[in-house]
Amino acid sequence: MNIKGEERYQRQILLRDFGLSGQQKLFNAKVLVIGAGGLGCPVLQYLAAAGIGTLGIVDNDVVELSNLHRQILYTVADVGLSKATCAAERLRKFNPDITVITYPVQLTNQNAVSILNEFDIIIDGSDNFPTRYMINDACVLLNKPLIYGALSESEGQVAVFNVADPAGVKVNYRDIFPAAPKPGEVLNCSEAGVLGVLPGIIGTMQANEAIKLISGTGETLINQLMIYNLYTSQTYKVKLSPAGLTSANLPADLEAFEKMDYNWFCGIKQVTGEVKEMSPAEFGRVMHEESFTIIDVREPGELPVASGFDHIRLPLSELRKEIPPVKGNKVILFCHSGIRSIIAGELFLEAYPDKEFYSLKGGVLRLNLQTNEREEA
Repeated sequence: MNIKGEERYQRQILLRDFGLSGQQKLFNAKVLVIGAGGLGCPVLQYLAAAGIGTLGIVDNDVVELSNLHRQILYTVADVGLSKATCAAERLRKFNPDITVITYPVQLTNQNAVSILNEFDIIIDGSDNFPTRYMINDACVLLNKPLIYGALSESEGQVAVFNVADPAGVKVNYRDIFPAAPKPGEVLNCSEAGVLGVLPGIIGTMQANEAIKLISGTGETLINQLMIYNLYTSQTYKVKLSPAGLTSANLPADLEAFEKMDYNWFCGIKQVTGEVKEMSPAEFGRVMHEESFTIIDVREPGELPVASGFDHIRLPLSELRKEIPPVKGNKVILFCHSGIRSIIAGELFLEAYPDKEFYSLKGGVLRLNLQTNEREEA
């Protein structure tokens, strides 16, 4: 490392248990961050600042205005642009000493092995269960350390998986969650909402675990799950141990991994075309027609409040227990972002295969945005 590099990192090099050797370990490390969103942004920013030599970014999404309250690498000027590309540009300007590699693609079990193989440590910043299980399984099969983070309303979780403790014991994500929750049962940030500081805190914790793991300083969350509550500022640590069902659920080898259907494992049915997606513009044209029945499948109390058209509320949690009679042959279902409405449509179709079911694309949030755009125009 040159003198310029040492000057940049001198405050952490001064730490007695870190020093120049710790900095050199960071500079030699290759870390892959999957997801450049609420968790990925602080992870990337702090790892770039710390001097991780090579950072990889996997994200096929684009920046949206609703991202900006928590995804602090982006600005209004980036809306509509690739997250991976924008993040990489910022990080290179922030620290030109490091190498940033972008993968603006959707991570699948067909490309995961080739991408993950290029890195020493994997950090999961994803926001859905099929991807989390897929990343976990790939890390187990490739023997890669995995730093896990997740959010649920006012709580966040952090853990270090697939690293042996002093007794040689390793745990992975499946040891905590051997079975995935039902679709729509656990809401992500786009459905349940989140204060922007929470992913900042959890993402910074993930970056901290990576720095400790690479440099060999401090105590890492190996075989532990840390839970942080934003509203109380309390943290809890849960000791983890291998679960008996884990090996049975894991793909046996890389060939089995590539054949695994993670959507199916998580209970997510592929959209068959029977539940049709309806755009906000189409919805605006038909929402007052008596031939359509409109149903809100969100839970009581969810915001924003839907107004300006007649509708009934049948929460998805209740539809899982019983499908009630529904009038009319054309039914429009909506939720917050258009995910649970598709699931509800599949449930309705099983009970009423002769009716037409539509899911409002983008949900009520997109409908409100479109309405605001029309009002401003």
